[in-house]
Amino acid sequence: MHIWVPALLAVLAAALIASGTVLRQRASSRSGTITKGWWFGAIIAVIGFGFQAWALGLGSILLVQPLVVFAVLFALPLEARIDHRRPSTMDWVWGGVLVGSVIVFLLIAQPEPSQRRASHMLLAITVTVLVVVLIGLVAFAERCTNPHHKALCYGLAAGALFGIAALLVKSVAMHLIDEPTRVLLHADIYLLTIVIVLAVIAQQRAFGAGDIQTSFPAMNVMEPAVSMALGVILLGENLRVGIGKSTMLIAILLLAAVAVVKLAKHSAIRGEARDDDVQQRNDTEPRAVEA
Repeated sequence: MHIWVPALLAVLAAALIASGTVLRQRASSRSGTITKGWWFGAIIAVIGFGFQAWALGLGSILLVQPLVVFAVLFALPLEARIDHRRPSTMDWVWGGVLVGSVIVFLLIAQPEPSQRRASHMLLAITVTVLVVVLIGLVAFAERCTNPHHKALCYGLAAGALFGIAALLVKSVAMHLIDEPTRVLLHADIYLLTIVIVLAVIAQQRAFGAGDIQTSFPAMNVMEPAVSMALGVILLGENLRVGIGKSTMLIAILLLAAVAVVKLAKHSAIRGEARDDDVQQRNDTEPRAVEA
């Protein structure tokens, strides 16, 4: 299998996930109410996740997940079009840093899919323990009175859950390739369903928490970090590089993470400003009527 096939599918998945996320974010109120626009965005995002699953079935997690991070970059022109504006210079600068970092990482690392299958018991135990910890994080977020801490906890939990989901998607895809008629007999698919539901709930709560300058970057950084770590630990994926190149790759990934955070924060700040403008107009309209 040529490496460009899963890479192309991953990029397409990133574009669809970005579109779905922007639409859901715009349709989410601070109370977390789900609207028709949210469902439309959810359908687009699900199609994107389908392409991501396809890419994971064909390629390495270490290849697919860095490319899916491009969702943050694809969101720039979409948001700009909706807001009738142009992306700022700094948006393009950090976007260029993100693209360059991911391309350099993949060129140096040249990840290949692993033929190793994780033990069903080990996979189930690992996922269960992580999910319980993340549920505890969500429970802590529910009790937080500080919007910043609440948004951070929800964002971390949602991103980590989507990272776990990527690993489970990879595992289910392997079953579909090896034993398509017996895929429902494996626990992976049921774990995947539970994790995705929890991830969407945590993500929606993060959108409704208000402080999306914090939650959005946390989500976008945690997902690839968790999925890539689990891919290495449970599936035996590796980059086949020495200590020197490994250090360089870590630095490149950190730079990509900074770019993701900067882009996500710019997007979140614009979203907060837009919401404040809408709220101000809503507050002044009744007064105008009374006058």
